Amino acid sequence: MTDTSQATLSPTKRAGSRKVFIKTYGCQMNVYDSQRMGDALADGGYVATETMEDADLVLLNTCHIREKAAEKIYSELGRIRKLKAERAEAGKDMQVAVAGCVAQAEGAEIIARAPVVDLVVGPQTYHRLPQALARVAKGERVIDTDYAVEDKFSHLPHSQPAQLRARGVTAFLTVQEGCDKFCTFCVVPYTRGAEVSRPLARILEEARRLAEAGVREVTLLGQNVNAWHGEDAAGRSIGLGALLYALAEIPGLTRLRYTTSHPRDMDDALIAAHRDLPAVMPYLHLPVQSGSDAILKAMNRRHTADDYLRLVDRIRVARPDIAMSGDFIVGFPGESDADFAATMRLIEAVGYASAFSFKYSPRPGTPGAELPGHVDEPVKAERLARLQDLLRRQQQAFSEGLIGRSLSILIEKPGRRPGQVVGRSPYLQPVVMPESAGAVGDIVTARIVDSVASSLMAEGASETRGALTGGVVAA
Repeated sequence: MTDTSQATLSPTKRAGSRKVFIKTYGCQMNVYDSQRMGDALADGGYVATETMEDADLVLLNTCHIREKAAEKIYSELGRIRKLKAERAEAGKDMQVAVAGCVAQAEGAEIIARAPVVDLVVGPQTYHRLPQALARVAKGERVIDTDYAVEDKFSHLPHSQPAQLRARGVTAFLTVQEGCDKFCTFCVVPYTRGAEVSRPLARILEEARRLAEAGVREVTLLGQNVNAWHGEDAAGRSIGLGALLYALAEIPGLTRLRYTTSHPRDMDDALIAAHRDLPAVMPYLHLPVQSGSDAILKAMNRRHTADDYLRLVDRIRVARPDIAMSGDFIVGFPGESDADFAATMRLIEAVGYASAFSFKYSPRPGTPGAELPGHVDEPVKAERLARLQDLLRRQQQAFSEGLIGRSLSILIEKPGRRPGQVVGRSPYLQPVVMPESAGAVGDIVTARIVDSVASSLMAEGASETRGALTGGVVAA
């Protein structure tokens, strides 16, 4: 779970401005949403605070994917209730808002269970935050969780250059929301709605603004990002592959990534983009969830394990240096020992550089929650431990295989220790280097000398600033 204490708002405090504390849970899209909510609030005079106790507005941007996500939010609201009471005793107001997927799924229940909450706003309506807060100021408790007809992005203010620069040299950019796949374990179609793609021109405009503010790497976001589709200037239908070609033409954007993908939407044009565009990083997060055809069918994934393996082979032919990442669920209803063994065989066949793995936990309202054959918790725990051990060994082998290689590294920030900087490899790994390697925003070539935990260590680097470099530069 990502948990960031605040979104980036105006860098300076204006006289009479109010303070907002934004806490973000969950996925990268929630991080992006928090930033855009911060933009909308900054346009209305709010400035960020890193301390909840100082906030005039506390906003929790929630995630509904993980087990007991809603209960964690109610627990947090209990703590906020005490803070709000303390501020009231001191003659200070505090408004409390809950946004995101828990808000979408449980809006009325949040208002009923947590009197401290003044506003509940869903993922599709946060562009209306200023208007909703104006209603709260008049004494209303507001729920705004409908699926807005209007395009929220066209109603949000542009991020100001100072706001963008404060976010660093990497940025998220949402291009698609919602999902039409209806996997039986997943709440996304119910909390984020149907698949919607942002228009090409607006994506390119936002990407140009990011590049002008010094962003070197952009990660395109979507619940099913490779389902993105739009029209080019000639009115022709295009997909994510064509979008990547267009983004690669923007001066200053030297690295492109995207997440999260569905195997069924990985088409030839997108695979060709991995082959043809050095700016597209050789790292692909492609969830499969299970290696058992029976479980994949029960999950409504609409592909087989062999389909997935053949797809991975095609991608690796196009981009031999690509590293694969995945998602796995163990203990889905009906999963037998043989089904789990099939998942382990698939993992061994693919060889993952990284992966996320979880025990199945039912989500109310999803078809999976109603399926027979729920697996006992001790069995799920034992299977998860075995699966994660295999994935850890694969990740370690991948990282150790990079020792002695020279990689293209984007320097992102100073290191934890004096004299260090931290960058990111093409494979998304943190890389620790001496500060003599370069400055934040530089892309350098560095020789990997060690692998420690989930990070790589590199020696002094040679500058390759501005180069559209991909994975391994030299042996």
